[in-house]
Amino acid sequence: MSDPWIAVGALALVGLAIPLSMIVVSSLLRPSVPEQGKRAIYESGEVPTGDTRIRFNIQYYTVALLFVVFDVETVLIFPWALIYSDAVAEFGLGPVLGPMLVFLAVLVIGLGWAWRTGAVRWVKSERAEIKTQL
Repeated sequence: MSDPWIAVGALALVGLAIPLSMIVVSSLLRPSVPEQGKRAIYESGEVPTGDTRIRFNIQYYTVALLFVVFDVETVLIFPWALIYSDAVAEFGLGPVLGPMLVFLAVLVIGLGWAWRTGAVRWVKSERAEIKTQL
């Protein structure tokens, strides 16, 4: 009888040998053209210009996060709406509608909080405010 751990060890050895051999072969075959732009981090061969520290408005991230939250809401509500009539027929109205109403209430409270804190209100530039006044 053979030991089953021999097969596991052989599989682990092959699993390590193949990627390592690919790395070694590719490092030997690749062309080497040293250039200052290629050695720069995150610039993909382009000569970097300016500073990498750029100030972004945090509101872009807030809007993106709100989009993800309400996008997930849509993904969760759509299948529920498809099986709603069958679920009501099988389980009754309360057990089917109750959890979804709680879910929607939490989302409405979250939207109200985001609205109150100004997360969904865009900041207008001075030029835009001048144009609206004219």
